[in-house]
Amino acid sequence: MSDATGRFWVVFNGEIYNYRELRQRLEGNGHVFRTSSDTEVLLEAYKAFGTDCVTHLRGMFAFAIWDGHTLFLARDRLGQKPLFYREENGRLLFASELKSLLQVDDAPRELDATAIDDFLTYQYVPYPKCVFRGYAKLPPGHAAVYEGGRLKVSRYWSPPFDRATGSDEGLTIDPAETARWSPSEWRSELRRRLTEAVRLRLRSDVPLGAFLSGGVDSTIIAGLMQQVLREEGGQRAMTFSIGFPVAEYDERKYARQAAEHLGTDHHEQVVDPDAMSILPRLVWHYDEPFADSSAVPTMILSEFTRRHVTVALSGDGGDELFCGYDRYKAVRLALRIANWPKPIRAMLASPLWQKLPASTRQRSFRRRLKRFVAALAAPPERQYLRWIGTFDSESRARLYTPEFAEQVADYDSFQFLSEAYAACPERDFITRTTCVDTLTYLPCDILTKVDIASMAVGLEARSPFLDHQVAELAALMPIELKQTAAGGKRILIETFSDLLPHQIQSRPKMGFGVPLAPWFRGSLNDFVKDVLLDRRTSERGLFRRDELERYIAEHTSGRWDHGYRLWTLLIAELWMRTWVDAAVPPIEQPVGAPVVIPARP
Repeated sequence: MSDATGRFWVVFNGEIYNYRELRQRLEGNGHVFRTSSDTEVLLEAYKAFGTDCVTHLRGMFAFAIWDGHTLFLARDRLGQKPLFYREENGRLLFASELKSLLQVDDAPRELDATAIDDFLTYQYVPYPKCVFRGYAKLPPGHAAVYEGGRLKVSRYWSPPFDRATGSDEGLTIDPAETARWSPSEWRSELRRRLTEAVRLRLRSDVPLGAFLSGGVDSTIIAGLMQQVLREEGGQRAMTFSIGFPVAEYDERKYARQAAEHLGTDHHEQVVDPDAMSILPRLVWHYDEPFADSSAVPTMILSEFTRRHVTVALSGDGGDELFCGYDRYKAVRLALRIANWPKPIRAMLASPLWQKLPASTRQRSFRRRLKRFVAALAAPPERQYLRWIGTFDSESRARLYTPEFAEQVADYDSFQFLSEAYAACPERDFITRTTCVDTLTYLPCDILTKVDIASMAVGLEARSPFLDHQVAELAALMPIELKQTAAGGKRILIETFSDLLPHQIQSRPKMGFGVPLAPWFRGSLNDFVKDVLLDRRTSERGLFRRDELERYIAEHTSGRWDHGYRLWTLLIAELWMRTWVDAAVPPIEQPVGAPVVIPARP
């Protein structure tokens, strides 16, 4: 879109939720509008405030504005919308998807070996890096100015995890004031901000719904949505969930309880191994290798939801901002163990714990215990990487061929995590760890997964927890309001207890994974072997065939659960075949499934 003069131009992906309020303010300053769109409000906001326009926006966005001599790029604060770019020969190429940049004539496709090392560590390629050399991703909360053939990238916002007191510059809340708040004041402000965030995200001229897993976060969002719709005289909220035939991964009963409690119009669907036939589409849509297996049910849930609505609210962000993951309990326990007598700590860190028989269940207590104690000898930050990583440094060293190992010999994938820890130096270690997840795992994994899976089917996912005013409040919140010995999200449960059935308030966290372990031992076992032990895989020179054979054999026999590792390796190879082997990168998603996956018996 251009302005009336034709001098200012904008390309924009996303939504500005406060565009009505911002438009009214701009009109009061003399700006004249030709449309009712948020895109024009964004353009006029740039004309009024320049590059500071981003500080006036509440929303999810990636955009570029050209004013005749300067190009201004920006990405939303928490990283809901992507922005890829590449500098070459005195020009800047940018797009919402890497595949768009690969259509440029003679676009290089040289693998970045360190990006592959990152991928095997985190299941994603972290910003600002890209899987191909010479390309980059604009980080969340960053903007860039391209002028005179030079690009300058700078941060314009970060969650105030490192500011328990001090200046309120750039924030919607005064940190010094919150330091004096009582728990009831925190709860009151949280209810107000999150309700407003939901209300803003219900602005739409198309049908809306909400994802509902039956967990705390999605139930709160669906409940607030229902309340707002009732206040405005609207219809019942539509909610959507999916489940699995494997009980350990099936949340449908909780979703039904939540829907019944809230009075929503609820819809559900069951997912089985046949759903893996979407793998070619998945690999195509995600552009870079992406191994969070919950992308499969997320895409299926999005497709199912899109049959009924065009916009869906989600509970994304609640775990990171309010200390919801079970791994934060591990952090809490490890901090206590660090104060125990040295002989006891040495016994706990002993490698003999790894001699315990492996469990065939991905989420078993024994498996988590072994993972926990294996990391106890490391510094706290390194401990956390071992808990969240797919392949630790020792596993990657055994997996890599000598040739590939040499390419990453001087690289440490921990650097991405350590820089995030450095961004929050003054708080308690649990809060610092939630800060790390907010800066890394949330934008690179969770939000990438949801944005691509939903956009692939024409569904727009909106996340009220990611409103920056909610995120700022959560970042300043004392850890004791979020986590106690009973678990995390305490202030969420207390503040929104009226929306949460008792069973959901006390239920263990399940997550949104898929039953990889039984699938890879059963109907998908031959498929894994066909891909990972294929000659093409070996000839790439990345991974040792004997290690791949070992992972498959140990998993098939039940001696060890390598479900997540096998999935990561499977995605890596399928991505290579799609984006590296092809003489020309595909510009259309695969039709059908070129890889035949056997149906469930």
